[in-house]
Amino acid sequence: MTAASRPRFRVLPRSAHPQGSGRKRVSSENNTLLVVAFALPGLLIYTVFLFWPLLQAAYYSVWDWNGLGPLTDFVGLQNYARMLDHEVFHIAVGNTLLIIGLSLVIQLPLALMLALMVGRKLPGRSIFRLVLFLPYVFSEVVTAILFQFVYNPDGGLLNVIVTSFGGEAQTWLANRNIALLCVFFVLTWKYFGFHMILYMAGLQQVNVEIEEAARIDGANELNVIRYVTLPSMAPTIRLTIYLSVVGAINQFVLIWTLTTGGPANATHVLATYMFRFGIKSFNLSYGAAAAVAIFVCALTFAVLYQRFVLNRDTAGQPD
Repeated sequence: MTAASRPRFRVLPRSAHPQGSGRKRVSSENNTLLVVAFALPGLLIYTVFLFWPLLQAAYYSVWDWNGLGPLTDFVGLQNYARMLDHEVFHIAVGNTLLIIGLSLVIQLPLALMLALMVGRKLPGRSIFRLVLFLPYVFSEVVTAILFQFVYNPDGGLLNVIVTSFGGEAQTWLANRNIALLCVFFVLTWKYFGFHMILYMAGLQQVNVEIEEAARIDGANELNVIRYVTLPSMAPTIRLTIYLSVVGAINQFVLIWTLTTGGPANATHVLATYMFRFGIKSFNLSYGAAAAVAIFVCALTFAVLYQRFVLNRDTAGQPD
């Protein structure tokens, strides 16, 4: 075949082949629409039930309004100034911080210890898991009513136990010195099972071969837990700390059902304070100011904790 008779092929430039780029553009547009379609319901729910009520609370908090009639008395930041000067608010803040501290020092270590006990080698661990997790299944109202009978000064279970050992019956929830500790005991009983399950899930991610290697090298069980198991569970531990603190800041139902903030305002936390001196006192603007304060506290902690602590887990940084 001579050169003159050979077929000639002309290579078209990239712009002359629009089909491939068009497919990529259509695919990208479809992916964007798919993301929007999945995100829109969640954004709508957040807007209706979170962002909009929050904006309304911030707006109402600068008025003096009892929830009836139009807004006519603009007071600016007076509700916030009044709240900061209120002694009961100081008590509520202190009680919230105390519950957070006790949760981090007692509740979470207890849940972690039980998770290590029933997570792997304990005989009958399935039964123990069920029994220890069962309190978390109960609603907060049911739990509070149950412990009202336990703390009942007239024949309550706790007084029966105390008097049977020669002790003196106590008015547990009516004593300012011990009422908050009694409330914290109920909170621990209710929620430690939830944290225990989280720790057990984290325990399943620990490399058993590394633990066995440490034992072969002469490490005792305590050192294995300290230097191998716990560092491997660090992301789960950090997560439970976050959930515990945010939960304590927003705790309301159990404490209100159990003590309504008493005796003499001794067990008020931020949420019960908001309800007692805002909604129940028909001072909705003051309650809105307290709600904004609670939101700011929770948001500040969440952002800072995410930025400086949880970020290492999401970014895959070493512990």
